[in-house]
Amino acid sequence: MDTLPSCHWEMLCIFGTGDLGRSLGQRLFQTGYKVVYGSRRPHSCGPLPPGTQVQSMIHVAAAQSARLVFVCIHRENYNFLETLAPQLKGKVLVDVSNNLKKNMYPEANAEYLQRLIPGAQVVKGFNTLSAWALQNGPSDASRQVYVCGNSLEAKQAVIEVATKLGFTVLDRGSLTAARELEDFPLQLFPEWRLPLQLATGLTAFFFFYLLIRDVIYSYVVNDKDISFRIMASLANKVFPIVSLIMLSLCYLPGVIAAFLQLYRGTKYKRFPDWLDRWMLCRKQLGLVALALASLHVLYTLIIPIRYYVRYRLAAHTISQIKENKTSPFDTTMAWRTDSYYVIGILGFGLYLLLGITSLPSVSNVLSWREFSFIQSKLGYLTLFFCTFHTYLYGWDKFLQPSSYKWFMLPGYMLSLVVPSVVLVLKLLLLLPCVDSTLTRIRQGWERTDPEQERKKLLLT
Repeated sequence: MDTLPSCHWEMLCIFGTGDLGRSLGQRLFQTGYKVVYGSRRPHSCGPLPPGTQVQSMIHVAAAQSARLVFVCIHRENYNFLETLAPQLKGKVLVDVSNNLKKNMYPEANAEYLQRLIPGAQVVKGFNTLSAWALQNGPSDASRQVYVCGNSLEAKQAVIEVATKLGFTVLDRGSLTAARELEDFPLQLFPEWRLPLQLATGLTAFFFFYLLIRDVIYSYVVNDKDISFRIMASLANKVFPIVSLIMLSLCYLPGVIAAFLQLYRGTKYKRFPDWLDRWMLCRKQLGLVALALASLHVLYTLIIPIRYYVRYRLAAHTISQIKENKTSPFDTTMAWRTDSYYVIGILGFGLYLLLGITSLPSVSNVLSWREFSFIQSKLGYLTLFFCTFHTYLYGWDKFLQPSSYKWFMLPGYMLSLVVPSVVLVLKLLLLLPCVDSTLTRIRQGWERTDPEQERKKLLLT
């Protein structure tokens, strides 16, 4: 089959004048293509991008005027295309359709279209882009276009168009991959499921744990109703606890992977599947942790205006006036509280930096060394500051018997377990003897197994 000519400056055809069809036509026209629309109602199809045109002979004339046709209509309306088989013979048909749910039809839409018009060259593509993304282009973030088809020449023509529109193209092979491409838009936050489930589980656990330990304990033992603390005080304990644990879980898999490489003496063995999945969702874990940390900051800001706090301050002031005494200034407490707040502010500032640099529009302009420095070195510094902030909050409370209500540890103590373990393990990896060995392994060096080496010598 002859290679299809370049599509740039050629006439391109779009079947369908819906939101996606209009947005695609506008983007193509702005890039320099000539665009013609085919419509069932050419005189009442709504406003189209300036510079494009609608053929008055419905789809027939539009199909004859272009070598590449974007089919922007629903599968339910494909039947009329069968009557255009003579005009579409030898054309490249780009199927951009999606379904409402998985396995809605026995075969993929693109395969069905290829069966309807066997003389055409069907390519599946552009179905993962929304009308909004086409209008704005890839300027706001990295956008990928997936394509698949049985004709290399046809795919190359579509890839050329997508590339000139500014999108990154991934070739997924033959048309049999169309089903997979059509399932992509139906996935609901697949990479966020584990982080969100983990955040939900930890939040529920610590909420009920602290509810029993603080509120119910006070009601049962002291006959005191402090249920009003659930709305603010309890929430402001749960959010930072879960945030700190999830932040440490972002860096724990990297530490585990490093020790696994040291144990194996090579970097060429695959990690376990659970560790791979864990490492792939570290970005989402960090962003969820940042959201919880932001809630903690907002909750902390409302502390001075809470009714309970204002009531306690007023009662304390009146009590001192009645007793004609003044509490002495505690320098140690001043150092503790100032350090607690300052370390927390610094940790949250670095937290925000990690979140901002994880956004595609920011990370795309960073070199690998810059990105690695921020996400790794500054990331561990963030974890250290947040962990130290929690230690300052606890201070000497662990020495007080009243802290262990019903023999239950305070929530902040439980939150310190995982980050403390991560920081200690990271310090072990930074030891010169360990770090040098790990660096050599990651550069390709492999530790020789003495038993295997002896077998090789015997064979030679």
